Amino acid sequence: MTTRWNRAVRALLCASLALILATPARALSVQEIARLHGQGETTLWGLGFVIGLAGTGDPSETIPLARQLARLLERGGNPVPKIEELAKGKNIAMVMVTCTVPKEGARRGDTIDVFVQSWHKAQSLEGGRLFITPLQGPLPGQGVFAFAEGPMVFEGDSVTTGLVRSGARVAQDISMNVIAPDGSITLIVEPPYAGWTTSRLIAGAVNADRMGLDESAREIAFAQDDRSIKVHIPEAELSDPANFIAAVMDIRLDPSLLSLPARVIVNERKSTIVVTGEVQISPAVIAHKDLVITTLRPPVPATPENPALDRSRWTDVATTGGERDRARVQDLLEALKRLDVPVADQIAILAKLHKIGRLHAELIVE
Repeated sequence: MTTRWNRAVRALLCASLALILATPARALSVQEIARLHGQGETTLWGLGFVIGLAGTGDPSETIPLARQLARLLERGGNPVPKIEELAKGKNIAMVMVTCTVPKEGARRGDTIDVFVQSWHKAQSLEGGRLFITPLQGPLPGQGVFAFAEGPMVFEGDSVTTGLVRSGARVAQDISMNVIAPDGSITLIVEPPYAGWTTSRLIAGAVNADRMGLDESAREIAFAQDDRSIKVHIPEAELSDPANFIAAVMDIRLDPSLLSLPARVIVNERKSTIVVTGEVQISPAVIAHKDLVITTLRPPVPATPENPALDRSRWTDVATTGGERDRARVQDLLEALKRLDVPVADQIAILAKLHKIGRLHAELIVE
């Protein structure tokens, strides 16, 4: 950690975590809490080679590498009489290559990051370059959708797992069909927001937006269960449904009406934290690496010997003044964000709070 960051943390330790008034919740759009049925992430994969390694590739006894390399050379018009000869070098490594297509799909020419991992016993992939690798769909017979190629980059300590930035180029459109044969779309509520209250609220908001002041207009949205809402596209919009779908996804909702359970959903791989409901934390002292955060109630009055300090890098976490004088976890996360605490460390702090019973919510680790 930098010296500046340590100074900021010490300032936080010395300062009382004073009152911050809760701000009104921001309106949520439908697209923030629901997706269209038919949309969803999909994974492409392929077996490939990282070339140009400085003797850190697969060892000479890796016959599967030699077989795959021989097939590659034969496709290029270079027959190999003895595959054993190909296993003698250590400047090539056989790798598994995967990429995740976003839920909206992809179009020909789009580029996507690819994840590369050593398949056998390569010591290191540093300095190597991924050779042209066809990427196919997850199911047999789906065909090739993209080709991956490019220099390796590494995150963290592993030298046998890395990325190729924008390494996959889509070769054919990957479309997500969202309109059913009967001319309807189905909204799927994301798991953190799932519930009959949510699905009925979305259906009501869609109907209200479409009907306006015309009480005789036909309802077009119906809650089917706690996660799905069926919306019939009006006949006049079927020939060009894009505007209608965009308008539905942009409808605004009051989050206070969702009646969401208190949950904190974290994903360490994607470095995301999602908070639903009114999640509170009890007074606690948190020690994490060089970081210590203390909640005090009531705030310590300022005195000449212990004045209140106003510094640009310290931040506050407030109690709500409600039952048991708890603070909101949103305020804690905002405080950590203002101190540039990495998301991984924020997740670790939330896990500690949950373990000692100070995080009053369900903690879900994806």
